Amino acid sequence: MNTKELCYLSGTEALSHFGQGSLSPVELMEALVNRSEALQPQVNAFTDSFFEQALDHARLSEKRYQRGRARKLEGLPLVVKDELRLKGARRTSCSMVYKDRVDDESDVIIDRLLRAGAIVIAKTTAPEFCLLGSCHSELFGVTRNPRDLTLTPGGSSGGTGAALAAGMTTLGTGTDIGGSIRIPAAQCGVVGYKPPYGRNPEVPVFNLDFYSHSGPMTRSVSDVALMQNVISGPHNQDIATLRSRVKLNASETLPDLKGWKVAWSMDLGFMNIDKAVEKNTLDALHLLSDLGATVEQVDLGWSEQIIQAAHSYWSHNWAVNIAHLLDVHREKLTDYAIYFIERALESGPQDYLRSLQTTVDMYRSFGPIMDQHDLFVCPTLATNQIPAEYTWPDSEVFINNQSVVADEEKWSLTYPFNMLSRCPVLALPSGFAENGVPTGIQMVSRTFNDRKVIEAGKVYEANTDFLGHWQLDPKLDLD
Repeated sequence: MNTKELCYLSGTEALSHFGQGSLSPVELMEALVNRSEALQPQVNAFTDSFFEQALDHARLSEKRYQRGRARKLEGLPLVVKDELRLKGARRTSCSMVYKDRVDDESDVIIDRLLRAGAIVIAKTTAPEFCLLGSCHSELFGVTRNPRDLTLTPGGSSGGTGAALAAGMTTLGTGTDIGGSIRIPAAQCGVVGYKPPYGRNPEVPVFNLDFYSHSGPMTRSVSDVALMQNVISGPHNQDIATLRSRVKLNASETLPDLKGWKVAWSMDLGFMNIDKAVEKNTLDALHLLSDLGATVEQVDLGWSEQIIQAAHSYWSHNWAVNIAHLLDVHREKLTDYAIYFIERALESGPQDYLRSLQTTVDMYRSFGPIMDQHDLFVCPTLATNQIPAEYTWPDSEVFINNQSVVADEEKWSLTYPFNMLSRCPVLALPSGFAENGVPTGIQMVSRTFNDRKVIEAGKVYEANTDFLGHWQLDPKLDLD
């Protein structure tokens, strides 16, 4: 195996090699460390790296294999989004305000990954307080898409998406309150999973925010299942975690899609969709049809009203958590953080209540549709041409030569499924646009039916080659 093959090895493949003795965790870690050191200056995916410590842990993993004591994820390199707690490491929220904060314990999902044998190689970048669909901050600068350095890898889990696409890690973690796992998955051509609310433990009090999810980001659906099987399940500090556990299929066994019914919408009823995104989404639907599924376009009955509903909800949860910083640290905040907070402070209790009613209304149409279908498919993003420096409130994005306002809800189709948070959503590549950058689709299943969406993703993945195509910006091509 050459160095590039090592760096793009899936977690399930790496575990198989480790178990057979044909690859050492040390060899894999050394390859990733060397590639990360070479690419980090241009991609800027990491806030802090732990290369020497990771190599030490890889040597310990090697000994565990030799002694027959390997754990479920033994020796697999992992990156942790800055927003998640890792004992002994900084958690800055990518803000100058918290640049020196160090955690004395790990979040539950990170602790579970570490106990299963995963090895943290680095923490990854995000926009300040995870506020943007792009990835830059005053503290860490601009993170760039390794597919095209002029574009964003997406946000807010942009560092994780960039690291996976660049071959700087094997596994990754993200958080998603409006699409922050799925937006980078689409921009970078990797796989992201927003589990149903309650499936994975969250940090109180945000475990009670039903828009908020933490989950895996990987380069294969099997690796999503591999990670989910470790991190999901109830925890005694999170009352929202579900008592039921769902074991996902992380093997190469594929289900049959014959007889499945797939609903789809290209624009959710009100979005402007780039022609390349539209073509690639239709190609994905044709593939599902060829694999035996019945594919049907549906009318969701949704309108732009849901954008304001999402903003109202965020104003009374997300924004409230950081609003106090305006009075004491305004000079340290990014312009987009100030914009977000000031806009949120204009929202009142009735706006919050209306946001909940809008979510109820959305599911009144979506619920019956899903009763009649196994899967819902739509694009992840309306366009992949989002600049690396994209920000609020003055950035401009063009879709089919038409300018849309800065808010990413005009170019992202992810946030409605944070509103319908009990629905599992898997983000997958759908192909490439003319600029060589990936496009993506979302697969949504019925509430709490994790298995269904993972099964569909595995079959789809097995019949495409998008996830094996790692052409990067020529400036980053090390081979």
